[in-house]
Amino acid sequence: QLQLVESGGGLVHPGGSLRLSCAASGFTLDYFAIAWFRQAPGKEREGVSCISSSGSTNYVDSVKGRFTLSRDNAKNTVFLQMNSLKPEDTATYYCAAGNPFECSDYALYDYWGQGTQVTVSS
Repeated sequence: QLQLVESGGGLVHPGGSLRLSCAASGFTLDYFAIAWFRQAPGKEREGVSCISSSGSTNYVDSVKGRFTLSRDNAKNTVFLQMNSLKPEDTATYYCAAGNPFECSDYALYDYWGQGTQVTVSS
């Protein structure tokens, strides 16, 4: 059974950091593109960052220079390092797996985790 489990969310002050993890089971993660999405209350879900099966990464403009996506194949886990967090980063963060032609084709992800809450507040 293919499963994705996110962890690492929490409450952090503005300017702080968090590292989210997306652990995969039931499939080999590096055969898929993996993306992180977020959804804030009252807002649509947006794609934040992705990594292709070949290892190339993509970031939405609002997180460039602050977020870093990496993959540990031995652990079958993808990490999202989030630095210089802002209140507008507050959302539920989800990871997803799929096989889009470009990993930034965020509409084409099929398998989803349950989400982890990130709250940035003073």
